Amino acid sequence: MKHLRHILFFSVVAALGGFLFGYDTAVISGTISSVAQQFALNDLQTGWYVGCALIGSIFGVAVAGWLADRFGRRPALFLAALLFTVSAAGCMISPNIDRLIVYRIIGGIGIGVASIISPLYISEISVAQYRGRLVTLYQLAITIGILTSYLVNSALLKYSLSSPDLGGYWTQIIFVSEAWRAMLGAETLPALLFFIVLFFIPESPRWQVVRNQEEKAAKVMTKLYDAETATVQIAEIKSILQSETHTDWRMLMKSGFRKALFIGIALAMLGQFMGVNAVLYYGPVFFEEAGLAKSGSLNFQIIIGIVNVLATILGMYLIDRIGRKKLIYIGVNGMLATLILIGIYFAVSTYGITPYFLLALIIFYIFFCAISICTVIFVLLSEMYPAKIRGAAMSAAGFSLWIGTYLIGQLTPWLITNLAPSGVFWLFALMCIPYMLITWKLLPETTGRSLEEIERTFL
Repeated sequence: MKHLRHILFFSVVAALGGFLFGYDTAVISGTISSVAQQFALNDLQTGWYVGCALIGSIFGVAVAGWLADRFGRRPALFLAALLFTVSAAGCMISPNIDRLIVYRIIGGIGIGVASIISPLYISEISVAQYRGRLVTLYQLAITIGILTSYLVNSALLKYSLSSPDLGGYWTQIIFVSEAWRAMLGAETLPALLFFIVLFFIPESPRWQVVRNQEEKAAKVMTKLYDAETATVQIAEIKSILQSETHTDWRMLMKSGFRKALFIGIALAMLGQFMGVNAVLYYGPVFFEEAGLAKSGSLNFQIIIGIVNVLATILGMYLIDRIGRKKLIYIGVNGMLATLILIGIYFAVSTYGITPYFLLALIIFYIFFCAISICTVIFVLLSEMYPAKIRGAAMSAAGFSLWIGTYLIGQLTPWLITNLAPSGVFWLFALMCIPYMLITWKLLPETTGRSLEEIERTFL
């Protein structure tokens, strides 16, 4: 029990990177209209303000693995915490749109780094029987961060509209006349907390063994396991390292690891083209197409955010009990059915079907997505790759995920215009099929197996 408490604490600390990821990604939704009005942005400039952090995220993902493999998992987490802090504080006091964009990009780099290093660290300090749900803490933290940003935005907006007199010049600007500054700046507090608590977690013992720091690794291992098991674990790590003849990308050219890299990239990319981010980004557009009023959009966001959190908790409970693959089968089948039904809804919506039926379908879609692909993807990416280049390999798969996110964000408006909403959702449904086939034919079940056992499977 003592060892499990240590593992849980270390995992929760690392998962704070996911909370900041979620908050930073979603907080923008409550600031768009105010920022666009204050700085007189046209449509193109507004789109750049919304999407600029994604450019930073892609860069962050590209370098995160190299940083983690070269300098360690913990220093990379410190860097992410620092980037989040600088971004939040800088956004709050930015005098113009150009400075605001720069700080949003800095925050995006933090998102990219955290999206790789947080699940990687949790995976490497977890015991096999709990690794799935512990890594899923990261995804849960993302959903809580998203929901928190919705609630903070709503509370700060209501407070500013009450026109309180706070006395101070800057406090009046930040919390009343330009409340978007408080929305973006509120992230400073959890970012600073993340930076501080990182001092209380150790480096990954698996990385330490790779770097020939065996004595340090042994000390950390004794916090995770009893002394005998710690010795066995270190011996197993050293054994698998001896079979890794390369320390660079050539290792991924082995047939088994080529397969692992393909699985990671394919599932990360396909997951985006199954529509989850299109629904989260363009949900209000779809609701308006169905006839729902704009005034209810914030409440709908909060409802979807709550469902996202609760479904992720259920996914955490199930992932180590029924396995990664079975969870994917359940969730993706549910996504396929609801996407087809949403497409049918838009095709026959002229017959007077209530738009709240669409809201119910989207809630079910988010539920099935959250318990399956959103829960499983970061777990799988943190499990499948060889120890010496695990960070870099995760970056490659993570890079494809962010490219998919960028493409779906750019293409969805064009798809809505050219395919109509019904065609868009049927296209998303079609993407579920290759996802299921890859999972069925290529992906081994990793539940309950150590990282070293999984590596031997691919070898």
